[in-house]
Amino acid sequence: MNQSSFDATTPLAAELEDLTRRRKALQDSKAPLPATARVIAVANQKGGVGKTTTAVNIASALAHLGATVLVIDLDPQGNASTALGIDHHGEISSIYDVVVGTTDLADTVVPSPEHPNLLCSPSTLDLAGSEIELVTMPAREHRLSRALERYLGSEEGARVNYVIIDCPPSLGLLTVNAFVAAKEVMIPIQCEYYALEGVSQLVRNIQLVTGHLNPDLRLSTIVLTMFDGRTNLAHQVVADVREHFPSETLTAVIPRSVRVSEAPSYGQTVISYDKSSPGAVAYQEAAVEIAHRGATK
Repeated sequence: MNQSSFDATTPLAAELEDLTRRRKALQDSKAPLPATARVIAVANQKGGVGKTTTAVNIASALAHLGATVLVIDLDPQGNASTALGIDHHGEISSIYDVVVGTTDLADTVVPSPEHPNLLCSPSTLDLAGSEIELVTMPAREHRLSRALERYLGSEEGARVNYVIIDCPPSLGLLTVNAFVAAKEVMIPIQCEYYALEGVSQLVRNIQLVTGHLNPDLRLSTIVLTMFDGRTNLAHQVVADVREHFPSETLTAVIPRSVRVSEAPSYGQTVISYDKSSPGAVAYQEAAVEIAHRGATK
């Protein structure tokens, strides 16, 4: 191999040195626990932006930092449940049963095999029909909120520090239920062309929910995902998002990563699958940043 391959001034060597430094910083980092549970809805109606991937990896990273985290899989596809290694076939009690009012949330919560602090209320395919069922139900926008409030007020729920709600990729009644139940919204935005397309509509929906259903809701966090530092477009998207959302956008940026894509096929988050990979390090940095931001609010 050419000796210049080991030159510390090459881009690859600099990248590896930076990754090593960031790994060490994470070993020394501590994340404060919130005084009361933070309820965060992860939403983007545009598919393929890393919404579920962000939800489960932030949740896992927070759990590894010592927090107790409940993931509510409100997406009928059930990908969050799969990534957390949770069985979500049709015969089990799921978040569908909670939303339609036949089951308490506590009866659906199961621990992820990944970490004892990581809990999940799974999704099943039944959830796909709940949008139609909810239309005729009383207090249809508040079904999840009331169930979650009861759970967090129980002895079991009192130990939960974070609730991460993975919303479906739409702006229907399930997403509205998530917004009414949450205090914060996290939006993953991919560093690709048309990145901000649809985000303005999502922000308007958040404002509508704030004005009519949940005055405590706010857009707290923007996570930039699928960043490819080799392209000018990715850098331009980062600059555009930071210009539009200067205080909400995290410093941590999630890179494109094979490990992040592989992990769900093994029923794991990337934090468990390969904790030292660039994608896992970025999600851990994002989790630390989110924890500290919450402590300053």
